Amino acid sequence: MNVDFDQIIDRSNTNAVARHGFRRYLFDGDDFPMPCDDDDAMSMWVADMAFASAPAAVDAMRARLDHPIFGYTAVFDDELFDAYRDWCVEQYDWKPERDHFLTSPGVVPALYDLVEHILKPGEQVLTLTPAYGHFKNASDYHGINLVTSGLIEDENGRFDVDFADLEAKLADPSMRMFFLCHPHNPTGRVFSDDELRRMAELCFANDVLVVSDEIHCDLLRHGVTHTPMVKLFPDSDQIITCMSASKTFNLAGLGTAIVIIPNDEIRDVWVNRNSPIVNPISIAGAAGCFRNGHEWRDQLRTYLDANFAYAKEVLTEQLPDAVFPIPDATYLAWIDLRHYFEPGTNLTRFFAEHAGVVLEGGDMFISDGDGHIRVNFACPRATLAKGLDRIVAAVHEHTS
Repeated sequence: MNVDFDQIIDRSNTNAVARHGFRRYLFDGDDFPMPCDDDDAMSMWVADMAFASAPAAVDAMRARLDHPIFGYTAVFDDELFDAYRDWCVEQYDWKPERDHFLTSPGVVPALYDLVEHILKPGEQVLTLTPAYGHFKNASDYHGINLVTSGLIEDENGRFDVDFADLEAKLADPSMRMFFLCHPHNPTGRVFSDDELRRMAELCFANDVLVVSDEIHCDLLRHGVTHTPMVKLFPDSDQIITCMSASKTFNLAGLGTAIVIIPNDEIRDVWVNRNSPIVNPISIAGAAGCFRNGHEWRDQLRTYLDANFAYAKEVLTEQLPDAVFPIPDATYLAWIDLRHYFEPGTNLTRFFAEHAGVVLEGGDMFISDGDGHIRVNFACPRATLAKGLDRIVAAVHEHTS
């Protein structure tokens, strides 16, 4: 297999959120002018890829399509679980248990469901910021307060946990749940085993349940490894793990995620409240990827590594005061532009208006993201180069 990640694929007329949804999702439908037509804007915001989805998924879905009935479907057999378990054993040396295995239409719906199923009025959720916006949305939707613990950023752009602050906030008697994103979105940090142990032990000591969103766990830079938090605590039932093939293999539109719930009581609540019905095409695609997607994923990682190296070179040369460490994982760049902009600048709007680049400014990541931008690098090199050129030109014009 030789994957052509340089192929530019037109997503027009596919109802792609990345292409057609940015005004609605980022700007509340505001039809402000950009320096180009909307169709010519560089879409570098939402976390899916501009690459063709993995052939392992397409082949498995095509095989399922050969059966002409698409009635109500649930996960009765072990095909998906066995493929997922074998992937986990190979990738992380971790063997999930069949009895703990559940599915969801996505990690985001799972977050909403877990808040609803577990928390009571007056209880709170804690997370590390900057953070994925749906951590707050899932809490707000159910009237639950989200508390934040800001990561500490050093002068080189590395983010570390403020354990003193984390411990103090976990000690609040109303704190009941900790949303962990590992690898972390948007910073790309892969937490070490020691960091994971320390976070988990602080949660356990304060009777706080961990929900670990590990959806980016297979998008690692070469040389980096991922440890599921639950692997470090095989006897604990206080860690819920959310994973999916969607990020790794570009299947976000198929709506399938895996939720590992070791706690019998919580799992029973989930089963009693959530429909077991799944999309038959989606589970076929996910199983196909876990079974046969290894080579494609490895080539993807190599291409992404090169994209990050290219961007690092461009930014070092053309925006020398930008702080941009290559992340441990994800295809998302988290770039510190505070040297070039006043505090509080809406960078999402700025780069759309002045560069025709659709990206996400740090204000979209709950808190502690001011002056940063998150840019999706999962695109052909030519697209990345064009997007970076526009970003650099807009910054130069702004500061001239």
